[in-house]
Amino acid sequence: MKTIAIAGTFDTKGEEYLYIKNLLESLELGTFTIHTGVFEPTFTPDISNREVAAAAGVSIDELVAKKDRALATELLAKGMEKLVPELYKQGKFDGIISFGGTGGTSLVTPGMRALPIGVPKVMVSTVASGNTAPYVGTSDIVMMPSVVDVAGLNSISTKIFTNAAFAIAGMLKFENKQVIEKKPLIATTMFGVTTPCVTAARNYLEARGYEVLVFHATGVGGQSMEALIEAGFIEGVLDLTTTEWADEIIGGVLNAGPHRLEAAGKHHIPQVVSVGALDMCNFGPYDTVPAKFAGHKFYKHNPTVTLMRTTVEENEAIGKKLVEKLNMAKEKTVLMLPLKGISGIDVAGEAFYGVEEDQMLFDTLRNGVNRNVVEVIEMDCAINDMEFAEAAAQKLIDLMSK
Repeated sequence: MKTIAIAGTFDTKGEEYLYIKNLLESLELGTFTIHTGVFEPTFTPDISNREVAAAAGVSIDELVAKKDRALATELLAKGMEKLVPELYKQGKFDGIISFGGTGGTSLVTPGMRALPIGVPKVMVSTVASGNTAPYVGTSDIVMMPSVVDVAGLNSISTKIFTNAAFAIAGMLKFENKQVIEKKPLIATTMFGVTTPCVTAARNYLEARGYEVLVFHATGVGGQSMEALIEAGFIEGVLDLTTTEWADEIIGGVLNAGPHRLEAAGKHHIPQVVSVGALDMCNFGPYDTVPAKFAGHKFYKHNPTVTLMRTTVEENEAIGKKLVEKLNMAKEKTVLMLPLKGISGIDVAGEAFYGVEEDQMLFDTLRNGVNRNVVEVIEMDCAINDMEFAEAAAQKLIDLMSK
């Protein structure tokens, strides 16, 4: 029998969680309950809040005495982050479900994120229709809008709760019998303006027996790739589109955080890196671009996305950051520079063509990388030219074959 962990605040939402527990058990599924609230639960759970608090190195009595909800949420969430994957490894459950507002969502999702990819995770939340990045991160949590607050059983909430229960039941009861052939797994990064390059490289690699995961370099895409590399899924990295560093340094909306371009080097994963789309920083609609960037060159990609051309000074800063990250690598790292353009609109005759800007980027990289670790290959073509794409793909194959 498959077992579903039900995690949540059984002190304030006991009625709602018992509804889900009974419903799942009526579907011939086992349940395993984890109490994340501060106070006594309305029913006896399998894992108490005392155990959750202890996993974070505190006692539940301390949290009750402090009467600090924010602190309690923070510490219990840390306890869940540690305890949930341990319980999963012990075989206590096969999937996990929870319900809550901002507090309940913050309590349980750290534990969900700590579970392996593929383990069913369903979070019904009042914030599921907003910015879910703080809760989902780079995991595969399924978030469902609760529509109404998770407060009581009514004609709306019971429909939502039932759908969520049936969803996770289906995830566990149905199995995919199709066996996918195991191939060496390669991660690559793509943006709209580097799509021809990445598509050609992917086709080249797949024709030679590799499986390619393409990550959209929009911030969470880069973070997801780094997380999968950290988790040991990836055997080679074709990081052709490092544009997220432009947003990180300049202040755009598609940054991937300060640890982008670290995981492959740290874990000795062969990597071929390029400078795709570093000619641009990303913002939302034009009227959302901060006033301090007046005087820059802009390009309206579509009504909701505005691209801003990176300047000479900005390219120097971006280059220095890439140097820092590339020099962290231990081995098997190649930097490829397409000298005639780093994106689809950074070529002769297009909106962001910038010889001086690109030259500064190239020079900073040439002069900064440790040539004992990083091999630099320069090609007299644009990034989206077929010859560049196939050369990059073949170089990665060569690295992986050593």
